[in-house]
Amino acid sequence: MTGRWALAPAEDGGVEVARLGESGLPAGPVRREPDLAEAVRGRPDVTRWVWRSTADVYPRLLASGVRVDRCYDLEAAETLLLGHEGRLGEPRSAAAALARLRGTPVPPDPPQRSAEPGSQSSLFEPRPVHLPLADLLAVYADQQRRHDATAHPERMRLLTAAESAGMLVAAEMNRAGLPWSADVHRDLLHELLGERYTGGGEPRRLAELTDEISAAFGRRVRPDLPADVVKAFARAGIKVGSTRRWEIQSVDHPAVKPLLEYKKLYRIWVAHGWSWLQDWVRDGRFRPEYLPGGTVTGRWVTNGGGALQIPKVIRRAVVADPGWRLVVADADQMEPRVLAAISRDPGLMEVAGRESDLYQSVSDRAFSGDRDQAKIAVLGAVYGQTSGDGLKNLALLRRRFPRAVAYVDDAARAGEEGRLVRTWLGRTCPPAAGTRDDAGEEAGIPQDDPDGSPAGAPGDQGWVPGYASSDSRARGRFARNFVVQGSAADWALLMLAALRRTCEDLAAELVFFQHDEVIVHCPAEEADTVVAAIRDAAELAGQLTFGRTPVRFPFTTAVVSCYADAK
Repeated sequence: MTGRWALAPAEDGGVEVARLGESGLPAGPVRREPDLAEAVRGRPDVTRWVWRSTADVYPRLLASGVRVDRCYDLEAAETLLLGHEGRLGEPRSAAAALARLRGTPVPPDPPQRSAEPGSQSSLFEPRPVHLPLADLLAVYADQQRRHDATAHPERMRLLTAAESAGMLVAAEMNRAGLPWSADVHRDLLHELLGERYTGGGEPRRLAELTDEISAAFGRRVRPDLPADVVKAFARAGIKVGSTRRWEIQSVDHPAVKPLLEYKKLYRIWVAHGWSWLQDWVRDGRFRPEYLPGGTVTGRWVTNGGGALQIPKVIRRAVVADPGWRLVVADADQMEPRVLAAISRDPGLMEVAGRESDLYQSVSDRAFSGDRDQAKIAVLGAVYGQTSGDGLKNLALLRRRFPRAVAYVDDAARAGEEGRLVRTWLGRTCPPAAGTRDDAGEEAGIPQDDPDGSPAGAPGDQGWVPGYASSDSRARGRFARNFVVQGSAADWALLMLAALRRTCEDLAAELVFFQHDEVIVHCPAEEADTVVAAIRDAAELAGQLTFGRTPVRFPFTTAVVSCYADAK
């Protein structure tokens, strides 16, 4: 009963299952079984399940106490393959993939279900979309052919496996929830905002600040209405274009100080106030719905709850269970390390392989020991700050690390010209709308580098004809960052997959992830094991993603009882 198995839930709650052969076709009879959880539980030796959508299947299994090791998510794979083909934005469902395969009208994707706060079951209720197993396997076989047709099939297969693993992690995190003390949160809101007034109006502290702001302007002003504030400044003879902090904090006017405090507290009241607490925290857990690959770069988003934007002050409410700890881990200087790995720049790889601080090492080689200038230069190269001082810093950086700077320069140029730009594993930044290469050709794919490093320059994905856009420079800047940020997201998926495997034998549970930060909730006695597991997972992910390079991917970890104490 080992190897790959496929399953397809049916509308009546049953399931079709079949063992797959090397070709991806059934190696035995398709069986109809009455219960999804029992069908999976009865096959504990399956190494990988092939199914339509992890988001629809796996929460039902977890609710029944069934955990799976690996899966292949057809709809996640379809999204990646469509992107690789320059067709991102086309319907990604298994039904749409089947229609394209058969040449029939392609149905639109169903609208994303809105998260409903206050009810865990609503977050995990599967959408009623069912295809027979034979149809799913036809899509699966076609996807295997499409993987083979990519420039680097093994990398693309690894990316699909990583994305599928991320779907499993997300479902498990959704079920576990982030430990959250409602009592601490309420005390914190009272401390910051004061008493709540009946009728749902602003709490006391915001009302007091509104009075201070109005008094400073000499007229009644609504600080929650930016247009009202801009008009009030204009009447005072001060022209401001907005009420953003960076624009008004240098303005010399008595309303500025209370206005800035109001804006900070108002944001907390609206985004993480009493209503948010009632909606999203239950049974001592904050349970948003994590959506892997929710952005073009592969970064995660959440469907409600704002889990990836928890203000530092609110983190005081993230408290471990009695006898447990939070292991909070931040990846150190991840993006420049990823740039070193994907560019194969010898100097930057050597710097990124040291035990010492990366920015300090860069500054010693290129910026006369000025760490701040080195950091600005490296991040400017990644994010596209190429004017003024940024241009001067980039020239210094290019002199010392020519291949690294050339890599992001090539990506920017490819983006400006409308070519597809890819991460190291093959996640693709789409061209501007309506400018994909309908022929699906890939021109100019280089062979392996002379030093034996795999080919993979960002601009090698072919020309997209007819591209003309006034925002080509902006797209170039995005493409410059995409190859780094997207490759970092791919690495993070493999890191999570490795960490999940280690935690499988522990009581520890993954409870939070965003970009370069992960939180594991574990018994106090497991904390040291988890810290070591995070370190090992990061290094393994680096080898799997980028091959063997000198580049290190260290984490700064803190073992705490409260999230706010980690920083």
